[in-house]
Amino acid sequence: MSRFFSTILLLIPSMSFSNGAELFSIHCSGCHASIEIQSNWSELSEDDFLNITSKTMPPDAAGSLEEDEFLAIKDYIFDLKYSGSIQKIEKYPTTQSFKTLNKERRPEIPWQHFGGKINAQRYSPIDQIDIENVKDLEIAWRWKSKEFGNFQEIRNVSMPIMRNGLVFIGVGSTRSIAAIDAENGETVWIWNPNEGDRFSSAARKDSGKGVAYFEDGHGKKRVVTITPGYQLVSLDADTGIADKNFGANGIVDLTIGMRTSDTQELDVGSTSPPLVIDDVIVVGSAHKASFAPISKANVKGDVRGYDAHSGNLLWTFETIPSKGEYGYDTWLNGSADYTGNASVWAPMSADEDLDLVYLPIESATGDRYGGDRPGDNLFSSSLVAVDVKTGKLQWHFQIVHHDIWDYDNSSAPIVADLNEEKVVIQLTKQSYAFVFDRETGEPYWPIYEIEVPKSDVPGEWTSRTQPIPSLPEAYDRSGVSRDDLIDYTPEISEAVDNLIKDFRLGPLYTPPSLADSADGTKGTLSLPFPTGGSNWEGGAYDPETNFLYVPSQTKLALLSLKDGSDATDIRYIASPSPKLEVFGIPLAKPPWGRITAIDMNTGKIEWNIANGETPQSILDSPYLEGIKIPRTGRATRAGLLLTKTLLFAGEGFGGDPVFRAHDKSSGQIISEIVLPGSQSSPPSTYMINNKQFIIMTISDGKSPAELIALSLPELTTNGSH
Repeated sequence: MSRFFSTILLLIPSMSFSNGAELFSIHCSGCHASIEIQSNWSELSEDDFLNITSKTMPPDAAGSLEEDEFLAIKDYIFDLKYSGSIQKIEKYPTTQSFKTLNKERRPEIPWQHFGGKINAQRYSPIDQIDIENVKDLEIAWRWKSKEFGNFQEIRNVSMPIMRNGLVFIGVGSTRSIAAIDAENGETVWIWNPNEGDRFSSAARKDSGKGVAYFEDGHGKKRVVTITPGYQLVSLDADTGIADKNFGANGIVDLTIGMRTSDTQELDVGSTSPPLVIDDVIVVGSAHKASFAPISKANVKGDVRGYDAHSGNLLWTFETIPSKGEYGYDTWLNGSADYTGNASVWAPMSADEDLDLVYLPIESATGDRYGGDRPGDNLFSSSLVAVDVKTGKLQWHFQIVHHDIWDYDNSSAPIVADLNEEKVVIQLTKQSYAFVFDRETGEPYWPIYEIEVPKSDVPGEWTSRTQPIPSLPEAYDRSGVSRDDLIDYTPEISEAVDNLIKDFRLGPLYTPPSLADSADGTKGTLSLPFPTGGSNWEGGAYDPETNFLYVPSQTKLALLSLKDGSDATDIRYIASPSPKLEVFGIPLAKPPWGRITAIDMNTGKIEWNIANGETPQSILDSPYLEGIKIPRTGRATRAGLLLTKTLLFAGEGFGGDPVFRAHDKSSGQIISEIVLPGSQSSPPSTYMINNKQFIIMTISDGKSPAELIALSLPELTTNGSH
């Protein structure tokens, strides 16, 4: 990094996560909107609130925050609670128009889907911004969400898409949809869902991961979204007005026809955009975090296809098979009858020539304990291909048998052509890329069933083996031994040994263990973390070179179980975890965030680099004085953008406000662009009127999120594409 750039960074507020708003956005906002305090938490005292959250949050590692961090979240929530109108859910006009759409035909190269195209490659052939001029990138326009919609989020991960001169993005906890002029950032229209009580009880309250776009070639252009209250909505892309011929005045109630549970309220919503292919809208779902579910029974995460014109239901694919259907016998003791989840909460992809949709399916109810659902549990934690016209199963591969690690398939499968073979690539939290013939499901490289440790948790059922691909090489670390943990000095080594002496260590798929095991241990130290490895941001694939680029994080988790009888009918639920660091230093050896390039022609890693600078707290640590620490990267989640000439990456929410252009062949940093905030959403790119833009949401950790567009100054624009 240049001295000039370092000086600039010193002038920008760092994302230290010291304030409650930032901490809430990171650890709580996936399941809760701050406005929930008005109803759900309004009767709690500050002490009661602190007591509950410190034992149950964050859901993937309960109790793992420091005391001052829990206090900061409490202060943030109670400041909102008594601040008057800030937490009030306003009722806005359903559609607000702000400017007349520029209907002059402007030449464009769009970014029409979550992953650029329906193949989820996150690649664009546009090369106006190249290795020579990328240093000249500047901010073309900024769009501030604080003026629109209900309770604007600090962290907005909605993936902006662009088609017909407009950028479309989700906005705010109630998931309004904005249409923005792609050239100048001016608002064209805003659509507001106004779901009332339906929103209040929603499983997922946020701006979502994006929207879908549909056009039929005969003038019909639609933006399709799923609301927090789990309604499918079709809007005129030019005006934002609901399509009166779709469902009931533009809306389809997605809760109708679901296989629900009698033991709890309807736990279903969605955060990812639907997928539109061949006039069919394919819809997945999401649920509340399942580390400590209130019941072993839950709504099932069936995937459904709807007519893009009428909204009529066309088909349903049962992710947990009904009795008599293929896969039912992988659920022993009839556990398929009551077990839920196994949804597709991640983005999807498709092959339009084969008419196949690829479904990355999550784990079943109970992320850490599966004793109530013995068996391999098809089609949970599987990659499944279904026919887009009928929803019929074409092929499947279960990537985790009987998942008790929360190793969901969390990203859109990448559809690619590799050495004249049609393949689909599923990235995983475990940092493996599984590669299949996308028509037949046959593995491209051998996948071996490897024997794994067995659980000793009472009542648990574990698979004897788990599938491990021979190639490609893993792009991040997995499993934990003492050699994987920091040992910079004798003092640090002793502190690490004292912290882990009561934990079990082992290879990937070492199962969770009891917090009060008979052998005196208090849980299993595990790598990767339940969020990966890689996650929903996915990777980027270069169709010209067959190189795959993947961002990932290296972060430890403690898989510890406690008696759940006081809160649920599940025997064991996740137990609180201590913070897995000593003297403020994470236990795992760095890098903590990286980008890896894999040559898919061979399956071998070409290069990997730390993504992000070493945190200042590490550089300033008195316990590391005199020790040369290599560039560590940040354990954040950054989406990638791949173009004909460059690889782009920020550091993700929580990292420095920097956006970097890398040489694709080496990972070398070509240019570093300082942003007003850190990258929140994956970036996308498009060209309109012969000008290339790169856009993404950003956050400064304090203010409502923004959408920002970068482009070249006129003097350095060469007009090529």
